[in-house]
Amino acid sequence: MFRKMRRFKQQISEEECREVLNNAKRGVLSLLGEDGYPYGLPINHWYCEEDGKLYFHGAKTGHKLEAIKKCDKASFCAYDEGYRKEGEWALNIKSVIAFGRISLVEDEAVAKRICTHLVGRFTDDQEYLEKELKNALPRVQCLAMGIEHMTGKLVNES
Repeated sequence: MFRKMRRFKQQISEEECREVLNNAKRGVLSLLGEDGYPYGLPINHWYCEEDGKLYFHGAKTGHKLEAIKKCDKASFCAYDEGYRKEGEWALNIKSVIAFGRISLVEDEAVAKRICTHLVGRFTDDQEYLEKELKNALPRVQCLAMGIEHMTGKLVNES
């Protein structure tokens, strides 16, 4: 069902893929939007090692949720900051593409856990977290994406 990587010599291990997902601050979530047009949106995420799922959050209405309700298939692409080898100008970048099915998280306790982890990726300010959970959590829709297939590669930009 899912294709093998054409440039297999650039493929990175599953462990390296998980590392990219754990460390990348954001990526692009792609859905099937209105009238069959692709809909890709930049979004921050949390990759949970325990269950192997990707988690996102956003508003309770809008294009993203309408697309998910029509078709639950999604892909998510994230990439690292890259590095340069000494004396070279080109970046070496690891990227990951995960395919799976995305669903709405209805359990408020689970949503609170997801939002706590998402905030924790950007700040350890506990006061800020508590304020956000109190004021914004009722307006937030969390999403869970189960990963069915994932590949990653290391690309040299030269």
